[in-house]
Amino acid sequence: MNVPFLDLSRQNRALREEILAAIAATYDASRFCLGDDVFRFETAFARLAGAEDAVAVNSGTSALHLVARALEIGPDDEVVVPAFTFIASAWTASYVGARIRFADIEAETFTLDPSAFAAAITPRTKAVVVTHLFGQSARMDEILAVAAKHGVAVIEDCAQAHLATCDGRPVGLIGDAGTFSFYPTKNLGACGEGGLILSRRPEILETARALRVHGSTVRYRHDAVGYNYRMEGFQGAALGVKLKRLEAWTARRRAIARRYLAELSLPDLVLPVVPERGESVYHQFTIRHPRRDALRAHLQARGIGTDIIYPIPLHLQPCFAGLGHARGDFPVAEAAADTVLSLPIFPELTDEEVGCVIESVNAFQ
Repeated sequence: MNVPFLDLSRQNRALREEILAAIAATYDASRFCLGDDVFRFETAFARLAGAEDAVAVNSGTSALHLVARALEIGPDDEVVVPAFTFIASAWTASYVGARIRFADIEAETFTLDPSAFAAAITPRTKAVVVTHLFGQSARMDEILAVAAKHGVAVIEDCAQAHLATCDGRPVGLIGDAGTFSFYPTKNLGACGEGGLILSRRPEILETARALRVHGSTVRYRHDAVGYNYRMEGFQGAALGVKLKRLEAWTARRRAIARRYLAELSLPDLVLPVVPERGESVYHQFTIRHPRRDALRAHLQARGIGTDIIYPIPLHLQPCFAGLGHARGDFPVAEAAADTVLSLPIFPELTDEEVGCVIESVNAFQ
């Protein structure tokens, strides 16, 4: 049996008629840039996430950029970023000209190590980006304590953590602001690109709402240098349809993960940890093995799709060569990049396919 790493067509086929009807209504009403579909989605997502308000934009990367602008981060500032995450987390600093200070991660959860964050702080540190990676919340209480001690703003990158919680609190509303991505492969994926900002600080949302429309709150008056970061009406319509299924999809991801955790038994295999602070929403089910590449080849030969997320830690990316980092600077992040392997986990995966993945992993020699 062939098992794909991810098959978006299964979800999209099931929702085809409903999504096309929603998009048709948007088309007929000519609500193409922002508009009622986007505003309804903002309200619905905020309600589901436990927030009072939300600002939808055209991508998760744009959301991070607008938060950096709203926090007035600039060239004189530094931003602490995990060394193991998707590159967009680092763009939070790069897009506003700030200096990046990388920090190592925790081996068990792949999220920011609070002690490494504390060690990275300097007098110029203005913010930290905390990525809730693979759907697992970071150690927020300790991170918030360090941030408060040094007057550092906390930006939660929740691109992979829709509906995740930390000690009963929804991610995205724990720090100063949280950003989400609706890239098609995410737990809640658009039919294209999309992003969103949450915050308990109204001034951050107000600033982001103006900046997404060329820095304007009054037509043809521009109070700040802004951007064209509006969410398209079609994406708001499609996301509104999909949002109603997100809780059920999350439950299915967790059910698949529980089976993996219970039945994967390959020697030397390191499984994801489920911390007491909050169960993952399993954007990825990422294992570790000292012979990762051989295990991946074995699974490929048996028709099992996998991915390596991520093969290069951020401090070793060519675009950051000017920061002067070398291998050995962030050993936990480097070890993760050398050993991680993500297995198939998406809501439409069948029980038979899950069993095939388990059998194939356990058969590796």
